[in-house]
Amino acid sequence: MSDRSSIPSSADPARTPIGRRTFVAGAAAGAVPLIMPSISRAAGRGEDTLTVGVIGCGGRGSGAARNALEASEDVRLVAMGDLFPDRLEQSRANLANFDPARATVADENCFTGFDAYKGVLSTDCDLVILATPPGFRPDHFAAAIAAGKHVFTEKPVGVDGTGIRKVLAAGEEADRKGLCVVAGTQRRHENSYLAAMAQLHGGALGEMVAGRCYWNMGGLWNVAPDPARSEMENQCRNWLYYPWLSGDHIVEQHVHNLDVINWAFGAHPERVFGVGGRQARTGADYGVIFDHFGLEYGYPDGRFALSMCRQQTGTPGKVEEIVTGTNGRMTMRPGFARIDSGTESGDAWRYRGPNNNPYVTEHVDLQRAIRSGHHLNEAQNVAHSTLTAIMGRESAYTGQEISWEQALNSQQDLMPAVLAFTECPTPPVPIPGKTKFV
Repeated sequence: MSDRSSIPSSADPARTPIGRRTFVAGAAAGAVPLIMPSISRAAGRGEDTLTVGVIGCGGRGSGAARNALEASEDVRLVAMGDLFPDRLEQSRANLANFDPARATVADENCFTGFDAYKGVLSTDCDLVILATPPGFRPDHFAAAIAAGKHVFTEKPVGVDGTGIRKVLAAGEEADRKGLCVVAGTQRRHENSYLAAMAQLHGGALGEMVAGRCYWNMGGLWNVAPDPARSEMENQCRNWLYYPWLSGDHIVEQHVHNLDVINWAFGAHPERVFGVGGRQARTGADYGVIFDHFGLEYGYPDGRFALSMCRQQTGTPGKVEEIVTGTNGRMTMRPGFARIDSGTESGDAWRYRGPNNNPYVTEHVDLQRAIRSGHHLNEAQNVAHSTLTAIMGRESAYTGQEISWEQALNSQQDLMPAVLAFTECPTPPVPIPGKTKFV
């Protein structure tokens, strides 16, 4: 999974106002009443209390909710939603144990099922955390903005061009409404990376000409299919391994590194070509995604970036970004940034300041923007970085060069037409040269 790191249980569907209902993907975005942005003034809350709802209560959603509470004492968790009742109840209990006064969520504000997000958005929370599997993100983000909520959205924000267009449109609507949006590309809130970018954009490397980025690691968790469950449920429980849910690991995880390259270059790529495959993880437990990618991205002004990511048990790890310029080379990874001048004198610059916890700082920055009225909207940046990863995936899947315009305007829509715990055909494993991109 990413560097941030679903089973009926004791939750009573009868008390969850939304419950488990089938819906057509995307149809509900306009069904939530418009609530203009504000800070809650409900009885029992301080005048400046920000109220939070979390949609997606797995490890990352629970972690982000805790980070939001850590960011300020004047924050309360008031609503929760998840596909699976047991995940919601586990997260609910853990968060209440962390801070009983601020994270005890009432029964009537807990929602389960595919449309649990609508229940959360119907409450009077000021901002929502979006942390379901990424395939659901475009519809959830569009619905949150329609409902007048400020948003913390985990990365990535989609799995195909169709979803990214929804996110970009909703991001523009957030601008019109004055809603703040912060994304889980946390390197943009980390001291070492901020200092590194100040050096790069200040000309420390001269002209930037090339980049390299890596997320190489071992394997991750997986959930074996259970014949007693529907195929839809099996895929949702094992969501990392299906492109319609995760986007593949290049989208779900490597997006962090690609985001840094886009940030450094101040641009998105124009084209990409590359390779990828499935060699180490071939069993049914690992769905249909690849376990390695190697790509070359072409950027404006002749710049390029080489991208590599893999999830293969028994292989060494490497997670970092490198930018090369006419005057040296910058190497970056969490907590570390250095310019190598290429001379015997060694480092031309190294970050030596204190580092922060960017998982908390991104919530500090979001909450400060909401309270101050300063408009902060990261939707376009994270959408562009997500599309950068999507076009790389499609180049490897098809064996073809893919342009930015092809990826952005693609009619590809990986989401099932109907989301319900019934049958869901398992997509085929992509085969370069045979798989087509539409």
